Formats: sequence, C-alpha cells, structure tokens
Amino acid sequence: MKNIPHSDQTGNLNKDFPRKTQQKKLIIFGLFAFLLALADALPAYIRSSYMESFVGVSAVSWFYIAANLVAIISILTFPKIINRLSNYLSAGVVISVFFFSLIGLSLSSSALSVFIFFIIMQVSSYLLWINLDIFLESNSDDQTTGRTRTIYLTFMNLAWVFAPTISAWLVESKGYEITFFISALVMIPFLIIFLFARKELKNTAIDAPKTPLRVALKETIQNKNLLAIYVAAGQLSIFLNAAVVFLPIHLNQNLGFSWSELSIAFSIMLIPFLLIEIPAGILADKYIGEKELLTLGFLIIIACLAVFFTSTSNNIWFWATILFISRIGVALIEAMRESYFFKNVNTHDIEKINIFRTAAPLGYVIASFISLIILLFLPLEYVFIAVALFICLFTFPVLIRMKDSL
Repeated sequence: MKNIPHSDQTGNLNKDFPRKTQQKKLIIFGLFAFLLALADALPAYIRSSYMESFVGVSAVSWFYIAANLVAIISILTFPKIINRLSNYLSAGVVISVFFFSLIGLSLSSSALSVFIFFIIMQVSSYLLWINLDIFLESNSDDQTTGRTRTIYLTFMNLAWVFAPTISAWLVESKGYEITFFISALVMIPFLIIFLFARKELKNTAIDAPKTPLRVALKETIQNKNLLAIYVAAGQLSIFLNAAVVFLPIHLNQNLGFSWSELSIAFSIMLIPFLLIEIPAGILADKYIGEKELLTLGFLIIIACLAVFFTSTSNNIWFWATILFISRIGVALIEAMRESYFFKNVNTHDIEKINIFRTAAPLGYVIASFISLIILLFLPLEYVFIAVALFICLFTFPVLIRMKDSL
C-alpha cells in the first residue's frame, strides 16, 4: 500500500473534522427548527378561531396587537439578557416559558387567561427563534448562507406541512385545548436535544454586543439594503396576518368549509416551502441574487390577496390551488429574506439581528390595526384587498433601491 506522509494524513483529518462537525451541528439545528416549528404550527391556524370563541372576531386583532407590541419590546431588550446569561442559558429559560405558556393555553377557561398566555406564548416563540438564529449564524459563512438558511427553513417548513392535518383532527375530535397541550409535549424532545447538545451549542457562543441599540437602529435605517429587507420582512408578516389569522375564519365561517376540509387545503398549501426554498437559496447564492425573487414573490401574494377578496367559491380544491400559489410567493420571500439579511450581518451584529426580528411582530401590529379599521365598516373579506393595497404602496419603492447581492 502506498505510504502517505504523516503531514498529509493530518491535513486530511483536519479538513474532514470541521466538515463532519458542521454537518452534525446542521442536523441539530434542523431538528430544533422542525420541533419548534411543529409546536408553533399545530395551533397556528386554529388559535384565531379559539380566541374568537371568547371575544368575537373583531376583538381578536387586539390580542395580536398586544402580543406583538410586547414582543417588539422584548426582542429589543433581549440582547441584555443574552449578554448576562449567554445565548445557551437564555434559550433554556425561554424554552421553559414557552412550554408553560402552551400548558396555560390548554387549561384556560376565560378570555383574560387566554389573553395572558397568548402574549407569553407569542413573545417566547419569537425570542427562541432569535436564540436559534444566533446559534446558526455562527456556523455559516456568506458563501453558503443561502443554502444553509434554506436547508434550515426546509426542516422548519416540513413541520408546517403536517401540522394543519393534525390540528384539524384534534380540534374536531377533542377540541381546541388539546392542540395547545400536544404542542407543549413537542417541546419535551426539543429540550432533551438541547441539553444533550450543550457542548456543540456552547461552542457557538458569541461576544457580548458592542453596538448600542440606538446606534444599530440608526445604521439599519441609513443602510438602504438593510432597510429594504426589513420592510420586505414586515410586509410578509402583514400578508401572513391576513392569511393565517383571518382567512381561516373567512373560509370556515363565511364560506362554510369544515376543519377537516381546510386541513387538506392547508397541508397542500404548505408544500411549496419544501420544494422551492433550497433551490431558491442556491439561485440566490450563485446566479441571480435575491432582489428579483423577492419582487416575484410579492407579485404572487398580491395577486392571491385579490382572489381572497373576490372569490366566493365553495370548491375546496380551488382554494387549495390558490393557497398553494400564495405560498410559492411566501416561500420565495422567506428564503430571500433570510439569505439577503444574513449576508449583510454576522454574529457580532446581535442588535441588528434583533431589530430585524422586530419586523415580524411589527407587521402583525400594522396588519391588526388595518383589520380593526376595516371591520368597523366593512365585511371581513375587505381586509384582504386593504392588505394588498398596503403592500403595493410600501414594498416596491424600497425594493427598487435595494442593491442585489450578485
């Protein structure tokens, strides 16, 4: 057998070891994304109907406004907690709070208790995704960000595909409360993996944030690229508020679809996330950048909002098709949002990462105010056309100014 110099053997081992370590960490992060997304997704499409049973459809918006305003404040102050406890320990605290909020929702019997536990659930979910952002960002580089992030998103979206069918069956057979309880149970294996992966996760620790919040906010606003992707992220949340909060109510109560029918449509709807995001990430990394795909994604969701407003079809396959098309747009925007933003920051930009993550709750707050105003004067379906007009007015002007990554 041919002798290989010792130095070459060592070099090969040194090259293979980091690669295997990276793969192991990516699998861990993928499992985290899948389990946390499953815990989020199981009650996602039924919680607005659950809250409506306590307070009525127009008041549901107030639940989302309150929860997301608290979330914005919590996200902006979260770096101080991470700085004091470390990312690993702060994640452990947030996991526990998220778990008990889901248990609380499963046991709630009044509007007040639902209101309180819903806020805690929303806020802790946002914060835990930030913990995962930081862990993942320290294990990727700009050349592979699109692929790494979209693989991570695919694990996440795999959970979203199965969740509607499970939650619809739970609601129709056992009621709303059991769905929150099952979501809490999902967090137990998450916690077990979190504890066993402590070594890998602690190795991704980051330095304490060096940039004050006000400075990071000023830099974000003055940077046309970061501002554009922030606006895009917020506009996506505005669409999702309409599509996740109000469309299920519209389809269930106004158009008469049962939860078992809707579960089929919602599961089909989510398939694009599995098919599109990884190829879109590769395209963004190697060929065309993110700007064109972002623009295409927004054009798709605006067209679908127009259909949500105009259609009164009682054919579930028609709605499954429209929802499927809408999620092609969402998948493109989501993948490009992650890829573009994380190409423009690193783990030392924790304040900017936290500012960026306020786009989602801020979008929900804006959308909730839009829906409150519309529902004072018009039927629910007018929420969809109002959201479409808002996205048109405030998205494309900033996308035009954004510099593409390629």
